[in-house]
Amino acid sequence: MDGSRDGIPGTQSVARAAHLLRLVTSAGTDGMPVADLARRAELTRPTTHRLLAALRHEGLIDQDDRTGRWVPGPELYLMGTVAASRYDITAIARDIVRSLAVRTEESAFLSVRRGDETVCLLREEGSFPIRSFVLSEGVRFPLGVASAGLAILAFLPPHDVDAYFERHPELSTAWGAPHGEARLRARLRDTHERGYAVNPGLIVEGSFGLGAAVFTREGHPQWALSLTGVEFRFGPDRIAELGRTLLAHAHQLTTRIGQASGR
Repeated sequence: MDGSRDGIPGTQSVARAAHLLRLVTSAGTDGMPVADLARRAELTRPTTHRLLAALRHEGLIDQDDRTGRWVPGPELYLMGTVAASRYDITAIARDIVRSLAVRTEESAFLSVRRGDETVCLLREEGSFPIRSFVLSEGVRFPLGVASAGLAILAFLPPHDVDAYFERHPELSTAWGAPHGEARLRARLRDTHERGYAVNPGLIVEGSFGLGAAVFTREGHPQWALSLTGVEFRFGPDRIAELGRTLLAHAHQLTTRIGQASGR
């Protein structure tokens, strides 16, 4: 019988199914093959098939008849429309993200913290013809990897940061030596002092990212605005200029969220 450490029957199966659901949605409309899902979830193929079949029966995922890949299902859309009324800030953030893209000519994004990850909610293209495609809607990164997650992690309470590193000793293995704890903590300190995060091509070579945290009314970093572009556009002087613009837009969104939640 499935069980978790706290002894609640079935909790392990729920956690495994939820993990598979996150993996499927992280792949977006392209979907993900069962072999990749099993490998990334660290499950056997039979267990993965069983859980996927159960999720499909409930309409939470579906299987593309042509490719065989697993994709998000119709029930997720229905659930999402209900949850959006409480958790989604894209309606009040869209014009700010668009303004950021227009002002900087770079691609601009809104991401939200979900547990130990960030999820991209909005993307607005800048006018500069050469673009970076590190981020798009639905893409997830661990906190501290992309500039959005680095900005959020930098402004969490120290004990939360310590707990995060205890939970994720695999960061350097999965994302490279620059994401080892010592080097990542140094970037967190720089981010906190500067006010915004700088990611100098640590995910995709030649692609730069900047991120600034957006806070709840209570002062918790829950979202982030970010910019990405090609390396030659991000010289020291322009980074400072982009950082000021990014912080101004993040402050505007934080203020708007506070006003909306206070009504």
